[in-house]
Amino acid sequence: MRRLGILLSGRGSNFEAIAENIQCGKLNAEIGVVISNRAEAPGIEIARERGLPTVALPSKGLAREEYDRRLVAQLQSRGVELVCLAGFMRLLTAEFCRAFPWRALNIHPSLLPAFPGLDAQKQALEHGAKISGCTVHFVDEQLDAGPIVSQAAVPVLDDDSAETLAARILVEEHRIYSEAIGIVLSEHWRLEGRRVIDR
Repeated sequence: MRRLGILLSGRGSNFEAIAENIQCGKLNAEIGVVISNRAEAPGIEIARERGLPTVALPSKGLAREEYDRRLVAQLQSRGVELVCLAGFMRLLTAEFCRAFPWRALNIHPSLLPAFPGLDAQKQALEHGAKISGCTVHFVDEQLDAGPIVSQAAVPVLDDDSAETLAARILVEEHRIYSEAIGIVLSEHWRLEGRRVIDR
């Protein structure tokens, strides 16, 4: 069974959705380790309660390159084949990307390339977007810029706040992340330029 490594910094709701899909047989994988750069992150406690291997690897005070070396070592020591960022609030270095080429995914709450970075829902509202959504993409050295594996659209309502829009987008995040993981693990995809083609 293919082994996932989950990286998180906060509540870990996407991690929980992945774990649930594995448990109910919708996703053929196992979670090899859950790592957080914040020891107090709720997601790491949830992982412990589920009986999953966890590592708190605080990033404070460490250079990015040194932190990522430690992160790669932890993931490789547990035989992780695909890294899944689930609210991991750090930019990963070129060294990390070289260690997991086309084997690291992230989910972002917008239809990339629109509204990368923080506060994507707020950005969408301020821009007057009529449709937003979420994107699962490969991780590369740029912020929210890797090739797109999967997307889901969510309408922006006239009375939406950043919070109400985020809540509706999150429902789709929980659905498409596991689907995208399944596509990548199947190895039935190919890359044409920037396009991920699911054969």
